[in-house]
Order: sequence, then C-alpha cells, then structure tokens
Amino acid sequence: MVDLKRQYEHIRQDIDEAVLNAIRSTQYINGPDVKAFQKELESYLGVKHVIPCANGTDALQVSMMALGLKPGDEVITSSFTFVATVEVIALLGLTPVLVDVDPDTFNMDPEAFLKAITPKTKAVVPVHLFGQSAHMEPILDIANEHDLFVIEDNAQAIGADYIFSDGRRKKTGSLGHIGCTSFFPSKNLGCYGDGGAVFTDDDALAQKLRVIVNHGMEVRYYHDSIGVNSRLDSIQAAILRIKLRHLDNYAAARRKAAAYYDEAFAGQTGLNIPYRCDYSTHVFHQYTLKTSDIDRFRLQGYLMSKNIPAMVYYPVPMHLQKAYNDPRYKAGDFPVTEALSHSVISLPMHTELDEEQLHYITDNVLSFFNQQT
Repeated sequence: MVDLKRQYEHIRQDIDEAVLNAIRSTQYINGPDVKAFQKELESYLGVKHVIPCANGTDALQVSMMALGLKPGDEVITSSFTFVATVEVIALLGLTPVLVDVDPDTFNMDPEAFLKAITPKTKAVVPVHLFGQSAHMEPILDIANEHDLFVIEDNAQAIGADYIFSDGRRKKTGSLGHIGCTSFFPSKNLGCYGDGGAVFTDDDALAQKLRVIVNHGMEVRYYHDSIGVNSRLDSIQAAILRIKLRHLDNYAAARRKAAAYYDEAFAGQTGLNIPYRCDYSTHVFHQYTLKTSDIDRFRLQGYLMSKNIPAMVYYPVPMHLQKAYNDPRYKAGDFPVTEALSHSVISLPMHTELDEEQLHYITDNVLSFFNQQT
C-alpha cells in the first residue's frame, strides 16, 4: 500500500546525514532537531505552537487532558474512523457520542453533529479522513454557538487546505482550538518509528500541553499537574525535518496517481471514484473507492492474487465494535457509515507509484469487473 523503501532511496543521503548528526549530538530527547522541526512545522501550518509528542493517539489524549475535560463529559466524533479517535475519549472516562458521516466525503455530517449536542457536550473531534478536510466552517459555527472545544484529528490530511466561503485558506489542523496528527510511517508525513504532534494558536493551552507531555512537569521534579511521558525523539524529528521539505511534492505525486485512477475507472459500473469537495484540497492519504453490486472481498482477493495490495478502511464502524458497545446505538442507526463499511476498498496510494504500476493495478481492477459480466 505504501512504498517507503523507494521513497527513502530518493532522499537517502539527506536522511542518513540527518540521522547520523542526531546520533552524534547525543541529545536524543528534545534535542536540537526536535526544536527545529517544531519551528518548521509551525511555519508550514501557520500556527503559533507545535508540541511534538510520541504518537497520534497521545496527541488526541493530551489535547483532551489540556482542555480540562472531566469524566462524563460528552465528546462528539464520527463512527466511521480509526479506533484511536474514540479510544482516547473512553480511556479518559469521557463519553463518546458518535454521529454519521457525509456519503460523499466520508467526513462528519455537520447536521448530525448539531443534532447530537446535549447539555453534557463539551467538545467535538472532526476527523479529516483519507486526506480531505471535514466541512469545518459549519462545524466551527455550530461549536462556537454551543461553546464547544474543537479538536481536529488531522492524522490523515496534513498538508491539505480548507477553503472558507470567503476564499480564505487555512491548513487542516489549524482551524480548531487544537489540531492533532500522527507521524506513523505510512502517513503522508511519516517518520521511521512512532511520532505525533499537537497544534494550537492559544498560548495558555500550548503551555498546558507542553507540561502534560512531560510528566506534568514545568520545573524539573516539580509536578503541578498530572501528565504523561509522550515525547518525539530527536532521530525521528531529524527524519521529519527532511520529509517536511518534500511534503507538498508528495501530495502532488499522490494527486497525480489519483487522477490516473480516476480516468481509468471513469464510467465503470460498480465503482465510485473519490469525491472532491469544493471546500478542501485532497492529499490522498488513501484512494478509497465505493463499490456497489459486487463482493469487494472477492475483488480484494483477486488483486492480492496479482500481488496488488488492497485494504478495507474500515470494515466495522465504531458503534458496532465490541469494545465500544453502547445501548444507545444499534445496527441501522448510522446508515451512511454502515453502507460505507460494507462497500469501500482502498487501492495502493503513495508517492512512488509510477505509470507502469498504475497501469497494472487499474488493468487488473477492470479485468475483475469484466469477469463479472
């Protein structure tokens, strides 16, 4: 699904030098590369503060801790998402409130968000799924009207632009009170291990976040709040500094691959290509098709037999997962989410896809459909 080896080959010299310099510095935690990467990412995103941490799940958790959310507080998010978004809400004793998504973008339906608000609601976590922004303008308006915190889950869309109705553009992750991302290796901006970060323009909130990720400690051995141990190591920061310089080119390569897929599948009965909304650019963390009237697992197996990986993100929505079983929800409550969970399939999408590979992938997908007729 992601060719990290070929990507590394193109930047090998810079990566190797950066890693060796980080090792030679012997400052492996919060070293110069961490501080430099923080500043460079702040500049790229147009935010005042970036707080690096150990992974994207931690980024979500420390965000909710810094906002002072208490057990029993309700946090609204999508049922069609990776588990981490809901996991941290439950871990902190908060109450996950799940909502349906837009059938075209797969992102939170603002109207569903509005209907889910109760007096106990304290925050909303819109997920920018597969590389395209949730519709943040109405989400922000609703949140402001109801005095709710907005925590963006930007793990899959770093580098995407949100376009406001007046033409203004802002990077995803910079729109709410807090933005969170993951630097897991397969992400558009990925390191060679685990890593994450939190973004905010709020000075006081940024200071709380810095304290929380460092054991609740501002002055060494003085703990004024409960914290966690969640830090980005210097070697990973050194790698991310190199890859950040290529991020926009990586997005362009992904869009080029997506355009090839689009053209190949245009008009193919049983396949719907990814929708592009007019309020967001798309950085294609995944290229996800909606299928109809076929067995997508048969398609997946056929492609695997041709050495083509294909993945289903996500086969079981959060409201039907055993770990998050809740009497408030049952099968049928979120029809769009459930339909997507039964119909989507993702094809290889990365920066190193060449025309020969794309031709091979698309030919085999179309060959599968030809065999069905």
